[in-house]
Amino acid sequence: MGRKYFGTDGVRGRVGEGLINPEFALRLGFAAGTTLVDLETLPAGERPTVMIGKDTRISGYMLEGALESGFSAAGVDVMLSGPLPTPAIAYLTRALRLQAGVVISASHNPYDDNGIKFFSAQGTKLPDAVEEAIEAQLDRPLACRASAGLGRARRIDDARGRYIEFCKSTFPTELDLRGLKIAIDCAHGAGYLVAPNVFHELGAEVIAVGATPNGLNINAGVGATSPESLRQAVLEHRADIGIALDGDGDRVLMADGQGQLYDGDQLLYVITRARHARTPVAGVVGTLMTNLGFEHALDRLGIPFARAKVGDRYVLEMMQERGWPLGGENSGHIICLDKHTTGDGIIAALQVLAALRANGETLAQACGDLVMYPQKLINVRMAAGFDWKSDAGVQAALARAEKSLAGQGRVLLRPSGTEPVLRVMVEGRDGVFVAAEAEAIAGAVRAAAEA
Repeated sequence: MGRKYFGTDGVRGRVGEGLINPEFALRLGFAAGTTLVDLETLPAGERPTVMIGKDTRISGYMLEGALESGFSAAGVDVMLSGPLPTPAIAYLTRALRLQAGVVISASHNPYDDNGIKFFSAQGTKLPDAVEEAIEAQLDRPLACRASAGLGRARRIDDARGRYIEFCKSTFPTELDLRGLKIAIDCAHGAGYLVAPNVFHELGAEVIAVGATPNGLNINAGVGATSPESLRQAVLEHRADIGIALDGDGDRVLMADGQGQLYDGDQLLYVITRARHARTPVAGVVGTLMTNLGFEHALDRLGIPFARAKVGDRYVLEMMQERGWPLGGENSGHIICLDKHTTGDGIIAALQVLAALRANGETLAQACGDLVMYPQKLINVRMAAGFDWKSDAGVQAALARAEKSLAGQGRVLLRPSGTEPVLRVMVEGRDGVFVAAEAEAIAGAVRAAAEA
């Protein structure tokens, strides 16, 4: 069935517009709480309990209070963690045997966006059936339990420490990070009190960047979406390696000591290659945006590869369907299912570092046999409902590009799930040709959208 409120990753938008306001958050908390009460069979006198975490956006205070009120009105107890990475909430929900986890974050978006997403008791995204039940409840009148049945709320003071220890536990006990100087860009986001401590406690000298949030500067010129900040920090401090997280800490990009940047495809390759050298990897899941060079490199190693729709939710679903342990996106969402139930920027970085330490390699050496094809991505703004698939001009430009590539590249057009844009991507061996074809297709889309 169609979704009225939930997208591929919860509810997200501009604060004060659409759904991201205190009134809707209150209703969402009540609807989710009521759904949990209806679904859970708990011992007499025991209430369902959820954890609410958030990133560092100023609007998180407002939405946190509204969600807490909604859950309490539905008879659900609430644990409040304060700012913590999204994957930390997934872990703590599972570790503490809670009924659900809630994250207030808009990930890599600017500070004036925000969102609300949920994790199941198993630390995974909510099943479709549960999201549909919450949506159905949202359209019913808001109510409130009698005073004796209201939920309670409390802060959980050791949430950060629990998660730091969990992250460290995913790094091989026979290895450490002593002798490494690591620059860590926290994007002024949810990982600012966690990530530096994880790597420091494993022995590294840590240079923290983007670790002074003020509620308004999350992702602002820092973090995984602005990797130049990381590159400059690595060069300025003569670091051996750099790590950049996004605002909610579930994606990662890295840089080597020369300031060369490595995206999610390259980092996933480093992890996969190292593991495959020890034990054959059953398969790896990427997305429609995964670089063709990554696919060809896995083929040379004899590792099966499959593409899911863009979005870590779809990557995870395909990994679970096929029983494959590794997957990710070029944006830096990397999932290692033997380490965590969801994508985690800190844990992914630790897996890369473990591979480098075990093999005595640099990032450049570990990626030496991975030849990335040039990609050109252009975002073209379009009105909601614009039917680009039926436009003759767009289809003609698309056909010309595909014919010219002659099997030596790819063309992909897809609407964004979070913005009113059509993403035009062309990929091939010749960077100049790729850029020209992408501009031609984007021009055809603009002409059609303006017609």
